[in-house]
Amino acid sequence: MKVAIIKYNAGNIKSVMLALKRLGIEGNLTDNPDEILAADRVIFPGQGEAKSAMKYLRERGLDKVIQSIENPFLGICLGLQLLCSHSEEGDTECLGIFNAKVKKFPDDLKVPHMGWNIGSLSEDIIFQGIKSPAYFYFVHSYYAEVCTQTISQTEYMLPFSNVLKKDNFYAIQPHPEKSAEAGQQFLKNFLFEL
Repeated sequence: MKVAIIKYNAGNIKSVMLALKRLGIEGNLTDNPDEILAADRVIFPGQGEAKSAMKYLRERGLDKVIQSIENPFLGICLGLQLLCSHSEEGDTECLGIFNAKVKKFPDDLKVPHMGWNIGSLSEDIIFQGIKSPAYFYFVHSYYAEVCTQTISQTEYMLPFSNVLKKDNFYAIQPHPEKSAEAGQQFLKNFLFEL
């Protein structure tokens, strides 16, 4: 199985590569459109800032590449946020795969939202074998609002999208590669069940 990990100068790539290795998969870190489009699975991880990340993607034509992918696709953390329509971070137009807007947590909350929190589970195959309550590890200051494409929610003083799904596109706000059993099963389902 070929798994492309989209390179776009965002952090947290090594932990994703190690998580894949634990599952017997060697990921290919690339910003080459042909390699991305030829992959059986595509992962779009990241920690960083929305505006500069979108600038990098647009300069290399990766925004159009991502929008055209037909194989299973997974956005993680910043990857989820960039798949939404708009982010308040830098007033950034994003990729528009999901119809959610990304907003900054209110100033009266401790930000970033960091640590373990519970994510709701739906009947989607991506959650197969994950025990409820499912704890995931979060580090983020912005969140995607709940929308019709939300298949899992989390609460941090307000509800937000934990996992989004549209067609072949999945996205998760927490870091599955750092989320112990629940995160490993999530990645396993993405790689082997879709």
